[in-house]
Amino acid sequence: MTVRDCSGSDKMSAIEQFADNEVFRAFATYVAVVLLKMMLMSLCTSYYRIKLGVFANPEDAHGHAKGGDVKRFIRIDESVERIRRCHLNDIENIVPFVGLGLIYVLSNPELSTALLHFRIFAGSRIAHTISYLTPLPQPSRALSFLIGLLVNFSMGYAILSSISYF
Repeated sequence: MTVRDCSGSDKMSAIEQFADNEVFRAFATYVAVVLLKMMLMSLCTSYYRIKLGVFANPEDAHGHAKGGDVKRFIRIDESVERIRRCHLNDIENIVPFVGLGLIYVLSNPELSTALLHFRIFAGSRIAHTISYLTPLPQPSRALSFLIGLLVNFSMGYAILSSISYF
């Protein structure tokens, strides 16, 4: 679909320009991967809460208590907390990736460089989850976290370097 401006010339809509941009399509793919992984962590937390009978709120425990003592189901379990912490770490790292990545795409990077950023970030988040939930010995989790963080900083630096105000 093209849009005709006041002079009568055809222009691509902004959405079509994004859809035709290889860097944006790559970004959208890797954002989908890490967001789906992050959403899966939420489902894992819920699954283990139900499986282990460990709830944070009384209203959630009522069905599991079956008329019994609800308070005994309101407790903390280390395996549930580990999954929850992994999910929180995803939120703290994936949200900045989505924001920085979108601005990075708008800075018109080379496809190969952008793919490197996106693939390394997605891989680091998957490795972080595996090392957190297995749990693998340190520094595996710390390194996977740091790699993802460095990717975000690298995109931030590239964005600031491409702006003429600096």
